[in-house]
Amino acid sequence: MASEAKTKVDAAVRVAEANAPDKLSGVALYSRFALAGAICCSVTHGALTPVDVVKTRIQLDPATYNNGMIGGFRKVVANEGAGALLTGVGPTFAGYFLQGAFKFGGYEFFKQQSINLLGVENATNYRTGVYLASSAAAEFFADIALCPLEATRIRLVSEPTYANGLIGGFSKMLKNEGVGAFYAGFGPILFKQVPYTMSKFVVYEKVAEAIYRKYPKNTLSDGMQTAVNLGSGLIAGMAAAVVSQPADTMLSKINKTKGLPGESTTSRLIKIAKDLGVKGSFAGLGARLVMVGTLTAGQFAIYGDIKKALGATGGTEISK
Repeated sequence: MASEAKTKVDAAVRVAEANAPDKLSGVALYSRFALAGAICCSVTHGALTPVDVVKTRIQLDPATYNNGMIGGFRKVVANEGAGALLTGVGPTFAGYFLQGAFKFGGYEFFKQQSINLLGVENATNYRTGVYLASSAAAEFFADIALCPLEATRIRLVSEPTYANGLIGGFSKMLKNEGVGAFYAGFGPILFKQVPYTMSKFVVYEKVAEAIYRKYPKNTLSDGMQTAVNLGSGLIAGMAAAVVSQPADTMLSKINKTKGLPGESTTSRLIKIAKDLGVKGSFAGLGARLVMVGTLTAGQFAIYGDIKKALGATGGTEISK
């Protein structure tokens, strides 16, 4: 009887959603989610390129860049000019445009598939698991798109004279080192991005849910909802930054230079981990907390606003 009742409830929910005139579904809905995600990720990551440059320099050369984030900014400007702070902005924008589309669009897609598979009631009761599984699956595919452009960005930042921009750097790496060079850091990028994204979405969903439990969403203005997205995103970003910091440092190290002849990616990673130690793995954490907290807050705020502007109001809510 309970199973039959649950089936009827789920069927009623689907019928109600299908008959709602202002809700999109299918490709029309998920393409809007993807576009909103692409815009929010590329804009925020592109805007924070200077912070990323300093963070990467601290990770790659902590002996030189040993005065924190502000000192790092000053040193880069003094040694190379202010323009150096925008090194890698091309691959950053392009890479995170693709990654954002897969990440946010994929998260919404896999979340809905989980709801369809489990049913609304079970998905609601086990929503933390749904958030974790959906974000992990989405990030896997997003990283396939991001990895080549992230490898190019790190090479440009670590070797300022390597090439002149995205096209030059990408072409040079492809010609000299082959396709494999773009995916040398795929293991670290998965190790970094998957836990990062899982933490990011789960913490965001939980914080937003707690706020809306006290201040119902339908009673808040659009501006207040954007503020909720900002605050929830800030907390989520800082939590995700701590979780993913060691892998972020390893990713910077492995993409700094090409490996020795016959040296496998696994052996390189083991060697890097031993050289870094625990303390070295968290080099640049202060800069990354600022960067990731800020950009994640911006991402969720922009994502929410763009979804509204595009009319992407479909999907099933499972928060309580």
